[in-house]
Amino acid sequence: MAFFNLLDSSVNWQVYFQNAASPVMEGIINLHHDLMFFITFILFFVLVVLVRTLYYFNSESADANIASNVVHGTVIEIIWTVVPSLILIVVALPSFALLYSIDEIIDPALTIKCIGHQWFWSYEYSDFESKIGAINFDSYMIAEDELELGELRLLEVDNRIVLPINTHIRILVTAVDVLHSWAVPSLGIKVDACTGRLNQTSVFILRSGVFYGQCSEICGVGHGNMPIVIEAVSIDKYIAWLAEKI
Repeated sequence: MAFFNLLDSSVNWQVYFQNAASPVMEGIINLHHDLMFFITFILFFVLVVLVRTLYYFNSESADANIASNVVHGTVIEIIWTVVPSLILIVVALPSFALLYSIDEIIDPALTIKCIGHQWFWSYEYSDFESKIGAINFDSYMIAEDELELGELRLLEVDNRIVLPINTHIRILVTAVDVLHSWAVPSLGIKVDACTGRLNQTSVFILRSGVFYGQCSEICGVGHGNMPIVIEAVSIDKYIAWLAEKI
């Protein structure tokens, strides 16, 4: 039962979204549901019209051999112009609201910097410093022969990102060599990591858990060996983890 409640990593033959763990991902899934309603309606409408046309106007039909003197249908042209326009407006309004919420950066309580390498990730907690400097570490994928029971192949790392829940977090993303992409599906995050450029996004994690992602930009032969693992914990556990690092 826990498997279905916490689908925070990809599984075999998965054709649906991972469970949402942020308001942005919840918005993406809800928008998908709304769009599927219109898509399904249009699909069946066009299918019915197409089947009816093929049935009544085939080569053996007497009506098909009679030339029609109707060359212009004002009413039907108005209908098939206005109706799709209204549908696009209905689809566009929530889409714009969702895009705005994705780009909005609320005053963050925490900033973390993600740096892409060939082929691993480096992380820096920019707001804190330890006795030996800024809190930073590298995160490498755990080799298949080193996995422990229950760990996920190609998705586990030696150093997880630890983040607090119910906190506005700013994420800065860049790269030092080639293009990478920092993506975590459960959180609705996908940010390109470009050399010499600093991109940013924000996240507000709603629940505790371990969320998995991967590099989503083909970056070389080790592209599939750049997993991302975020461990979301309560504020108290995050402070305790931070105290150990400082």
